[in-house]
Amino acid sequence: MRALRLVSSLALFGAVALAETWNGTLIDQMCQGKKDPVSHTRQCAISCAKSGFGVLTADGKYVKFDAAGNKKALAVLTKSTKENDLKATVTGTLEGDVIKVDTVALQ
Repeated sequence: MRALRLVSSLALFGAVALAETWNGTLIDQMCQGKKDPVSHTRQCAISCAKSGFGVLTADGKYVKFDAAGNKKALAVLTKSTKENDLKATVTGTLEGDVIKVDTVALQ
């Protein structure tokens, strides 16, 4: 039983250790290449939510969110009163070219 707990703990620790953090602009996939990210509005992002979300990093790389991350991003945007310049911190695990999102927080 102790061995099973140890293996479970190590597996959980390993999953946590792989988590990464991205800082950038939260933007929907439809608009990510079309608009200046600073001027992109929260209302536009909400309107384009069906296209999915991602984070545009300072080096210009856009990384998409998984389905659960899209829901989390929409929830954060819906609750926010911030109108534009949607800077965000995203935590999760990169799987291929998609972030399996744990958290999304507007700054």
